[in-house]
Amino acid sequence: MKIVTLLGLLAGTLTTISFLPQVIKTWKSKSAKDISLGMFLTFCTGVFFWIIYGTLVRDLPIIVTNLATLVLASTVLGMKLKYERARR
Repeated sequence: MKIVTLLGLLAGTLTTISFLPQVIKTWKSKSAKDISLGMFLTFCTGVFFWIIYGTLVRDLPIIVTNLATLVLASTVLGMKLKYERARR
């Protein structure tokens, strides 16, 4: 594996795992009131397009890390929607 691919995987891994504390905090507290719905909708959409782009250019680090990011960010988004409905 090329060093540039490893660097891309490392960068993507670090930015992806940065979502873990938010997922854990939101899940434990059962509250997402301070999370911006608009930001997470826009972010998840952007990450989805990164996956498409990565697939088209056949860039493994972009594909793999953005798939993982989309899972984590979508989890936060899902909790935001779920907990907002429960508060009403």
